[in-house]
Amino acid sequence: MGAVYFYHLTRNPADVTLVSLIGKAREQGWRVLVRGNDDQRLDWLDQKLWLSGGDESFLAHGKAGSPYDADQPVLLCTNPENSNAASCLMSIDGADLSPDEINGCERACILFDGHDDAAVQHARDQWKSLTGAGCAAQYWSEESGRWEKKAET
Repeated sequence: MGAVYFYHLTRNPADVTLVSLIGKAREQGWRVLVRGNDDQRLDWLDQKLWLSGGDESFLAHGKAGSPYDADQPVLLCTNPENSNAASCLMSIDGADLSPDEINGCERACILFDGHDDAAVQHARDQWKSLTGAGCAAQYWSEESGRWEKKAET
């Protein structure tokens, strides 16, 4: 049974934090699914991931919709399907994750922009909904300059 980690972004943008989190998930041997709400935003993220960090930190990945989705260690998508059998689900830009998805994976991560009041409110609503459905959750903040766990259920 998985847990959902909420990441309150106040210092680094989503793409920088995603590179770090995806790297940690891959070190665990997990496949990763990154879910967003907008294809253009995922195109932008796709480009960022191809250019991140050079050869040492290269993140092999693909964007959903190809015949090779199931083979991708990291898949970017806007749909609710887990086409690459990911053990780690990541949500950006308010994309929803269901309690069943969270309970069926090793880890889920919800990244939200701490400078966007609507994004913060949406994350609060997600916290209430998911913990109310019985999902284990942690809230992480980078406000101090490093990631600190601020709450856990």
